[in-house]
Formats: sequence, structure tokens, C-alpha cells
Amino acid sequence: MRASTTGRMLHDPKGGSFWFDAGAVCLDFAHTGGEGRYAVFETLHEPADLGEWLAEPPLAAVMTVPVTARELIAAKALRQAIWDAAHAQAARRPLPAEAVATINRAAAEAPLVPELIHELVPAPVVGGTTAGWVSPVRATQALSTLAREMIELLSGPLSERIRECASDDCPLVFVDSSRPGARRWCAMERCGNRHKLRAHRARRATEPDGG
Repeated sequence: MRASTTGRMLHDPKGGSFWFDAGAVCLDFAHTGGEGRYAVFETLHEPADLGEWLAEPPLAAVMTVPVTARELIAAKALRQAIWDAAHAQAARRPLPAEAVATINRAAAEAPLVPELIHELVPAPVVGGTTAGWVSPVRATQALSTLAREMIELLSGPLSERIRECASDDCPLVFVDSSRPGARRWCAMERCGNRHKLRAHRARRATEPDGG
């Protein structure tokens, strides 16, 4: 994966939004929606929605071939597999066989191929060099890249850093890549602050005369 900066803005159907950095692009992708009670958070309604998400940094995979309905179905299956595998790892449970098979199947497809892009500009200005993806760019390739990142994450040294938010009612999962490894919350401004507020109220309730 080329990019090191991760994170997306998540929106609550009840109102409000917050920045959530899952620590890996594949885990960011796992939070684009879901099944059952998580269906209210769905953001990938149409194939074009998937294309737009993949085109955003840090992946920045702009589709040169339109996303198909079949690729959207495959994307949601991979998303669920990443979600299930991440939560199993966070709980130190065996990874679900179905999730492993889905991730492996997606990873077996050809991934995105990086290329250097050198911009030529008239002298005396020096041209710039950036990285892009070799065309054609298809959704299946992007999904393969995400699946391969998840495999690296689960099999690498950061696998023990995959955690679920410490809040009792927050299922968001992330990889703690901080140096001290002390991250507990999906976002400090969300669950972290809520925890502080509850702790403060609990302390005041135990103080003589309510504090």
C-alpha cells in the first residue's frame, strides 16, 4: 500500500460526524457500512459510490473502468470479511473460516500496479514526480490491494494491536500504530470524551453533598 495517511469522516444517521482513523486503509473500508443493524450506516449504495470511495486518498485509485454491480457485491462481501476478521483478532478469537476464504479470494485477483508519473514542465522549473496506478484501473484490483493489506496486517507484527473501541456501545475497530500502544478509543472527541464525562459525573455523585 503506497499511502501512510489513513482515516475518514464517519457520519451518524442520528446526526453528527467525526473523524475516525482506523490505522489501515482496509479497516477504513470495513467501516463504510454493513449488514443487519449496521445497514443504517451504509454508504456504498451504488457502484459509483464504491468508485468514489476508492478514488479518495490515501488509496487514490481513480477508476478508468466503471464499477459494476458484481464488483459492488464483491466489495461488500470483502468488507464484511475484513470486519469479521478484525473483530475476531481484537477479541483474540480464531479468524472465521468464511472471512479468511473471502479475503484470500479477493487477494488472489491482480492488484493495483503502481507507477511513477513525472510531470514535464518548461525550464527553468523542475518537473515533479508522483505515484499513480497503471491503467486500466478496475475495482477488482483495488479490492485485491485492500485484501492484501488485510493479510499483511493480520500476519504481521501489528496484528496484536488490532482493537475494538473500549466504549461499551461502540463496535469500531482499529489498529493501534502509536508508539506506546495505548490507544483505547475510536476517536478521543467521540468515545474518549464521553468516557471522561461519565467518569466525571460518577465522581461528583460520590462526593459529599454531590460535590
